[in-house]
Amino acid sequence: MKRQFEMLAGYNAWANDRLYDAAARLPEAAYRADQGAFFGSMHGTLNHLLVGDRVWMQRFTGAGEAPRQLDAILFEDFAALRQARRSEDRRIIDYIRSLGEGDLAGTLRYRTIRSPEEIEQELGAVLMHFFNHQTHHRGQAHCILTRITGEAPSLDLLIYQRETGVSLREGERGSFAAPERRES
Repeated sequence: MKRQFEMLAGYNAWANDRLYDAAARLPEAAYRADQGAFFGSMHGTLNHLLVGDRVWMQRFTGAGEAPRQLDAILFEDFAALRQARRSEDRRIIDYIRSLGEGDLAGTLRYRTIRSPEEIEQELGAVLMHFFNHQTHHRGQAHCILTRITGEAPSLDLLIYQRETGVSLREGERGSFAAPERRES
């Protein structure tokens, strides 16, 4: 199970980098305009992705900031947001690498932002939600890009697997880290 989470952590960083490359080419007005997505604009959606990751990473590790609002704008400046995204992606990869198989079968206790009730779930199940949540909102960002520009980069997991050589079979395993980033 850990190997799949390592792959998802690497995929997450790769997909975010592709998404940010495309978002960087948007005109400022289009980037900030409400496009009808759950968090409005591309800027709101990218901020929410970082908010969600920080909330969960604080729950997983007990360290770092945990925003109190799901629609918080953590960074107004795109370059600062992108740098924070890259740092969080590195943190996610490092956290997943630090886990043992036994950790994944353990449980996590946490409280949601909206409810004071304590929830306890198996860590592996919560990590599945964590990575699925990222994919869900990146899909919204992909839709925003398509609406504005008529195209968006492929974010398919299979493309990541092919580009990085990642395989889930022992002996053919590629690196689960994100590929080298292009500066833009």
